[in-house]
Amino acid sequence: MKHIYQKAANPTKPTFLLLHGTGGNENDLIPLAGMLDEEAGFLSVRGEVLENGMPRFFRRLAEGVFDIEDLIARTQQLNDFLDEAAQEHGFDRQNIIAIGYSNGANIAASLLFHYENSLKAAILHHPMVPRRGIELPKLNDTPVFIGAGTNDPICSPEESTELEKLLSDAGAKVRIHWENRGHSLTSSEVAAASEWYKNM
Repeated sequence: MKHIYQKAANPTKPTFLLLHGTGGNENDLIPLAGMLDEEAGFLSVRGEVLENGMPRFFRRLAEGVFDIEDLIARTQQLNDFLDEAAQEHGFDRQNIIAIGYSNGANIAASLLFHYENSLKAAILHHPMVPRRGIELPKLNDTPVFIGAGTNDPICSPEESTELEKLLSDAGAKVRIHWENRGHSLTSSEVAAASEWYKNM
């Protein structure tokens, strides 16, 4: 998968897995990594699915309607890529924290839904519920931050609270942060995620 990797300045620090939103690319979330932890490394990945020329991490059938078969396959591909990238670049596979926005947050959530120990923690900005009606792996106190908007036209507040419950019921330690905004990623939401990370 096309990606940018930067080694952690401090080897005890995590590698941030950066996952952009629809139409973005592997450069978009790099500034967020530095805002959270300048000593951490990052692995920023570009989605391989194109929707009208816009990169995404998996196909959708319509706005808010996921192609579940493709989601499952792409989630496995990403999980396998993390195994390979850890070997190639020499970072700790067990110390990856995802930072995803919108479509990127959805594929990060899908990793949590499908693979035990795939992520040490996750920061999900405006995610949706990736799948329903499945049993999640044991998440064993995995810390998860969800950034949500009370007026988000793509991801409703009900969707955000449903995701919070599904992850919590699987054992994750979830914190949901509300902004009185829509689907955009605001500086105050990033600041809240940064504060959560420092106290994680």
